[in-house]
Amino acid sequence: MSDLLIQLRGVTKRYGSGVAELMALKGIDLDIHAGEFVAIMGPSGSGKSTAMNILGCLDTPTGGEYLFKGAHVEALSRDQRARLRRRYLGFVFQGFNLLARTSAQENVELPLLYRGDSASVRRAAAARALQAVGLGGWEHHTPAELSGGQQQRVAIARAIVTQPAVVLADEPTGNLDTQRSHEIMSLLMGLNKDHGITVLMVTHEPDMAAYAHRMVHFKDGSIAYDETNPQPITAAPEEKV
Repeated sequence: MSDLLIQLRGVTKRYGSGVAELMALKGIDLDIHAGEFVAIMGPSGSGKSTAMNILGCLDTPTGGEYLFKGAHVEALSRDQRARLRRRYLGFVFQGFNLLARTSAQENVELPLLYRGDSASVRRAAAARALQAVGLGGWEHHTPAELSGGQQQRVAIARAIVTQPAVVLADEPTGNLDTQRSHEIMSLLMGLNKDHGITVLMVTHEPDMAAYAHRMVHFKDGSIAYDETNPQPITAAPEEKV
């Protein structure tokens, strides 16, 4: 087994207090090893999105421990969590979250701009990331000039431009048709297999989760079950004509 990358131990998350109190997470234990591809599933309100926000350092647990590479994330300051995000984590969202009047190249460069890299370093890294997602030559197109699938590829290029250890994908195929969805899943699968990037993906769709090595199912703030996928999909189905 590869190195243990992420550990959640007894993680809880409480919102509100008194009669308005909501326990979104009720003592989560979860191990993620480097190089895994994990699908996080469950109905609305199950706690999966809360868990992903904590894993992505976008929120903090009320109780319990979150260890990333052995470091206690729950004990970090806001600035320290931000540095961890910039160095180790990449994010892909259902809605793409691209700047509308900005080129693909400039959208992909944004994480490097926030990190303070020089213009030449940003341009070279963004070009490599766009090439990796099959969009070499599309650097100067704006989102309005790209299809939904191409926009999500730009979003994935933005997620990997910093060479993160982990990509967290929140419903990455939710706004795409079936064929484009399989193309995006094949891309994520390739990043995981060929580049060793750990992928954590929230999805409602069993046919997209079938690409993952593991499926972690949430229910009512707890992990209902955590199962290994014995035969993950290794190639997208061919488009019918």
